[in-house]
Amino acid sequence: MSPFLRIGFSHFEIDPGLAYHEEVLNPYCAVYMKEAVDTEKGQVYKQKKPTMYPPWSTTFDAHVHRGRIMHVMVKDRTAELKSEATVALDSLATRCKKENGKLEIWLELKPQGRMLMEARYYLEKNGDPESEREREGLFTLHQRRGAIKQAKVHVVKCHEFSATFFPQPTFCSVCKEFVWGLNKQGYQCRQCNAAIHKKCIDKVIAKCTGSAINSKETMIHKERFKIDMPHRFKVYNYKSPTFCEHCGTLLWGLAKQGLKCEECSMNVHHKCQKKVANLCGVNQKLMAEALAVIESKQQVRPTNLRYMKLCSLSEIFLFVLRLLQVFLAELKRSGEFFAVKALKKDVVLMDDDVECTMVERRVLSLAWENPFLTHLYCTFQTKENLFFVMEYLNGGDLMFHIQNCHKFDLHRATFYAAEIICGLQFLHSKGIIYRDLKLDNVLLDLDGHIKIADFGMCKENMQDDVRTSTFCGTPDYIAPEILLGQKYNSSVDWWSFGVLLYEMLIGQSPFHGRDEEELFQSIRTDTPIYPNWLSKAAKDILIKLFVREPEERLGTKGNIRHHSFFSSTDWNALEQRQVPAPFTPTITSPSDCSNFDKEFINEKPRLSCADRTLINSVDQTMFRNFSFVNPGMVRIAAR
Repeated sequence: MSPFLRIGFSHFEIDPGLAYHEEVLNPYCAVYMKEAVDTEKGQVYKQKKPTMYPPWSTTFDAHVHRGRIMHVMVKDRTAELKSEATVALDSLATRCKKENGKLEIWLELKPQGRMLMEARYYLEKNGDPESEREREGLFTLHQRRGAIKQAKVHVVKCHEFSATFFPQPTFCSVCKEFVWGLNKQGYQCRQCNAAIHKKCIDKVIAKCTGSAINSKETMIHKERFKIDMPHRFKVYNYKSPTFCEHCGTLLWGLAKQGLKCEECSMNVHHKCQKKVANLCGVNQKLMAEALAVIESKQQVRPTNLRYMKLCSLSEIFLFVLRLLQVFLAELKRSGEFFAVKALKKDVVLMDDDVECTMVERRVLSLAWENPFLTHLYCTFQTKENLFFVMEYLNGGDLMFHIQNCHKFDLHRATFYAAEIICGLQFLHSKGIIYRDLKLDNVLLDLDGHIKIADFGMCKENMQDDVRTSTFCGTPDYIAPEILLGQKYNSSVDWWSFGVLLYEMLIGQSPFHGRDEEELFQSIRTDTPIYPNWLSKAAKDILIKLFVREPEERLGTKGNIRHHSFFSSTDWNALEQRQVPAPFTPTITSPSDCSNFDKEFINEKPRLSCADRTLINSVDQTMFRNFSFVNPGMVRIAAR
């Protein structure tokens, strides 16, 4: 019997006894598991497993060994907070057993703060390695895996602004007005924490620095505009709620909550003092507007302040979640059914996802040229929403079908793989990288042929030697070059294809980990397990797809259609959809939904309402090129 603990952290707070209290900005937790090792200098603790970053209110498992400790560290996005504690797992297990197997305590951290920790004690039976891997859920395809994408970062005057959700009332550091709205209401600089409206991003004139006293921007203002006005901050006792005019959040505490400038009355946190530019008494908004007028009169080409800078993997990953709603719709005059995908404009704007949405529309408009891509009929919009009208594919997706049979037989897997290749190669021929190939995104039509769906992760204009570096994809399928922060091309799609083919043939994931970091380490270094019963050709194609040098990977190097795995494939007939599908989904009617997970079809079809004031503020010109009728499908448009 092997004991283990299931541990979770649900809450963190700063010590209330500090002289002044400031709210921590987006705290996150890092967990280091270390083992006792005897050396010549005595016993030391060494970390042998990857660092874990468990989200709040989630759990992770840790086996209990003598001499094993858990080192916990809480940090925040400003890198100013660094609180930590060390717990011996055997001692924690002993306390759990005394409390009937469950323990909930406040873990005191040094030098400040505490964290609410819950631990449960379990015993597991020892078994053979294969059954143990399956029990731990490392390989089994038992759940759907969502895609992730790195948040856009807008670099302005060295600030690194990204769309941010403000959990408390926040004011813009440029125009001083309230940053209101739902979801990600505004931008915040990841370096200096300055908060602004999205509309104010082109009005930022102060450079982001750790200290603005002798910054280059201060020198420019001093020389060109005679502006070098340091603030004269003094500690101040506020008798009513007051907000920091730099990061926009409340000055916490009962006394000495912040600093007030004796000249311009600017209020800031103690921690924000060194991050405020020397612009005492200057209205950034009015100055930016004046500069814009001057530059336009001088016919100086304006600087593009809204280009995107991509983060490196050495930084903390920030991911954007795309909110999707898909409805089944019937055209009553003909009784035909369509899939209608709806996106809320305010969410698209707040997630900084306008360009991704437009890319998806453009890729879908090309898809009708290929029989293995989901076809688009038209797109249209209302004041609040964007709509994609697509063909309804009610044969279900490959994830649904593989869960019913564990894995596909060789003939069926080969057929799906060949049709997927046709779809991928079409996209690549158009200079498009797909970047989100997975079982969930491959649908079946009523005849059992595949259709690749969901083009929200696509990257256009990737012909010839062009490379990109955005971190995106679904974790299990992400290629190693993306994880290493390298610039990449369509080679990443062939790695994902290898993962998908492995899952179809073997019914398990080739790479695994207890958390995302361990999974990524596995993708970078591990060699997948190939069962003895796997055919020689199948093993060979997988090995060549899992080559970690992108230029040597099958699909990028050589013609994948010529591989012996596809020796029985008639590619000409296949491209014409003349090869009968080895499996035909059961479909009882044009509106049949039985081939989809119940979680997708149990909810009532309704569009959630957006905030009316917020919608009235949406810049509708951002979507002026969205509406579209596919010229290749005029049959529907003419009705």
